[in-house]
Amino acid sequence: MRSKGQRGKVGRVEESNDQDGKAQELNSSYKKTSHRKRTVVAAFIPFIVLAVMIWFLFSPSLQSFINSGVPLPQVAIEKIEFRENPGQIIAFIRNAGPTDITIAQADVNDRIHAAAIEPSKTLARLSDAKVLIPFPWNSAEPYEVGITTDDGTRFSKTIEAAALAPTADTGQIVFFAVIGIYVGIIPVMIGLLWYPFIRSMSRNKYNFFLSLTAGLLVFLGIDALIESNEIAIENVSPIFNSQMLIVIVTTISFIALLYASEKLTQRAIKKSISSAAETTTTSSSTYSSYSDSTAANSSHTRSQVNQQQSQLVKPLAISLMIAIGIGLHNFGEGLAIGAAVLLGEVALSTFLIVGFTLHNTTEGLAIVAPLAKSRKLMLRRLVLMGMIAGAPTIAGAWIGGFLYSPIATIIFLSIGAGAIFQVVYSIGSWVLRPVDSNDNYKNKRIVSVNIFTIAGFAIGMIIMYATGLLV
Repeated sequence: MRSKGQRGKVGRVEESNDQDGKAQELNSSYKKTSHRKRTVVAAFIPFIVLAVMIWFLFSPSLQSFINSGVPLPQVAIEKIEFRENPGQIIAFIRNAGPTDITIAQADVNDRIHAAAIEPSKTLARLSDAKVLIPFPWNSAEPYEVGITTDDGTRFSKTIEAAALAPTADTGQIVFFAVIGIYVGIIPVMIGLLWYPFIRSMSRNKYNFFLSLTAGLLVFLGIDALIESNEIAIENVSPIFNSQMLIVIVTTISFIALLYASEKLTQRAIKKSISSAAETTTTSSSTYSSYSDSTAANSSHTRSQVNQQQSQLVKPLAISLMIAIGIGLHNFGEGLAIGAAVLLGEVALSTFLIVGFTLHNTTEGLAIVAPLAKSRKLMLRRLVLMGMIAGAPTIAGAWIGGFLYSPIATIIFLSIGAGAIFQVVYSIGSWVLRPVDSNDNYKNKRIVSVNIFTIAGFAIGMIIMYATGLLV
């Protein structure tokens, strides 16, 4: 046994160890706190350096050096409208330069005319104004409208054929609605009539039409980007850097809709599988006296049902996303049609409407192609997808004709392009899905790209190019 002295020494040693442990814990805690503070300070160092640089840039000595040159004015003429009773030309302008400007005069075809400027003839950077020029213009004739600033710099915009700006009355609303129906809804519905024909096809022919659909959509996506770029160059001030805006919106649209498509597909598959499992479980419980082998057979049957449900839901989700993507594209197309009428850049005729009809009929084919191998499809659902794809053309024509905005047109065309590229990605993943010779997932293999998929993709783009020549 230990003596009292020994027990005391042991107690003091243990107490000393406890104190050392607490000291180490405090020291470790202090080091962590100190490290955290240093990290926070390090995070603010770049902001401090940046603030000092900005302060230096705005210092009087450096500003006197930077502003030694003369800043050039920049006026963007974004839109020109022609009104009657009385005859009037309205130019919508924006100060796209680095400094304030003052509008000195306006001219039409190099002849100076009196003009009123609303709200003010002095424009701050990025502000806009309307220049109202009384002028007896003639329909279908070309006009060049010029704006001159107080330093003598002139900016101009040419309209190839003057046309009366549409007003939001009943006649114009009905007119744009009829154009939207002919250009958007009817062609898509005609394309949906391909469904019975594609449904009876073999696997290779089915993949051919899926690839053809991808070719159609890639053409539409590229066409939307080209059209957006043309609008950006002709109607949007360079200060907005519209080409980069197109890239940003298209990329965000692709990623966002890809995420939405995956979530939609997963939710639909889970719901279908859950419903099928409940049905199979109820059916199995009715025959509870069966043997274990019968139960195993029931489980196997339920697994097959789950696979069938998955194969049914996936093409439905793809077709729905195709309809949404085409709808967004057709909305942008409607904006362009309405704007063309507003700006007098196109004369709508029977030939033009026929051209759009032929061009957009292939969009209905793109919707029905993934559905061809579905076990069951309600007509109501197919018509709903057709309306989703075609009806936005009407809304786009209304907005483009009555409230034209080049920036808004660019944004919607870019959203449509991103949606279409997302759909092409979904179609590609569906064509290359793992299946066996019986179209099941039992012995998985990847469907390689063959002559059918290559030919389908190429023919799809050629069809869109050929029908596009009619527009």
